[in-house]
Amino acid sequence: MKNFAYIRNPVSSDKERYRTKSRLSERGRGMFIFVCSVLLLAYLLAPITWLVSSSFQTEAEIVSVPPHWIPEEPTAKNFEAIFFQEQKEVTYESRKQVDPVSSGYIPSTAKDLLPALRNSFVVAFLVVIFNLLVGVPAAYAMAKIRFLGRNSSVYFILTTRVIPDIALVVPFFLVIKNLGLLDNILSLVLTYLAVTVPFTVFILISYFESLPDELDKAARVDGCSRFRTMTHVYLPLALPSLVAVVLFTFLTSWNEFLLALMFTQTPASQTVPIIVASFTSDFTISFSFINAAGVVAIIPPIIIAIMFEKYIVSGLTVGAVKG
Repeated sequence: MKNFAYIRNPVSSDKERYRTKSRLSERGRGMFIFVCSVLLLAYLLAPITWLVSSSFQTEAEIVSVPPHWIPEEPTAKNFEAIFFQEQKEVTYESRKQVDPVSSGYIPSTAKDLLPALRNSFVVAFLVVIFNLLVGVPAAYAMAKIRFLGRNSSVYFILTTRVIPDIALVVPFFLVIKNLGLLDNILSLVLTYLAVTVPFTVFILISYFESLPDELDKAARVDGCSRFRTMTHVYLPLALPSLVAVVLFTFLTSWNEFLLALMFTQTPASQTVPIIVASFTSDFTISFSFINAAGVVAIIPPIIIAIMFEKYIVSGLTVGAVKG
């Protein structure tokens, strides 16, 4: 009878093996997810890391083999050349000499970078403001007001987002030319609005439709007009979507290259992407100067993203809770 005490239950043994395999499987999945996350993070951050690192390197160090991810002799002279180059006249004779700042050549359009930053900010700011003024009432009307042709209007807006921007360049150019706005930042504002407003309306329609109609009815019973209902009831609830729209609109306007290339010809109206691209078309190229200009160009979008981060996170958290 004593020997029976040492006999293991086959059922419990199978359960233990199953638990062991489950733990090993979970650890394997966790390790796989961790490795994939690290690789993805490295893939996303590597270009930005190299851009920032090389902006503090000399020209000789940038082209060295193997490349240096950490500058051996960090220098901020590249940024000094950007912010003070406007005071100097760049000529062929001055660019023939090796520049002591970056051991390279200063592009002939270097003095236009700061005005381009100002133009990009003005264009992006105006596009964001007009985009909200047009897109928010349109989205609210299509989501909460029943009128003839409502569904057709929504489908038409969605269709405009299917058309690639390259197909709209010629029609846009003819309209802008007839308006006499070529080489004017207003041409960029108008064309960027045509690109961003459909996205704004599409995003906000979905959000407004997810809100209960009882809110609209209650506000109307209390004597609120349609405009007051939209501004005092729905807009505060739609803050997360509005933040997403603002970020998309600002970044699209800041980074747009094709339309800005077509409609601007002089530094008075050109934006950052055009000026930075012109650095590579010079007969000499300074990689250190271009990378420093790239760092300056990405600072405003990063600041905007950091400013609105808490609204995005809170909006996603609230939207995930139902009932």
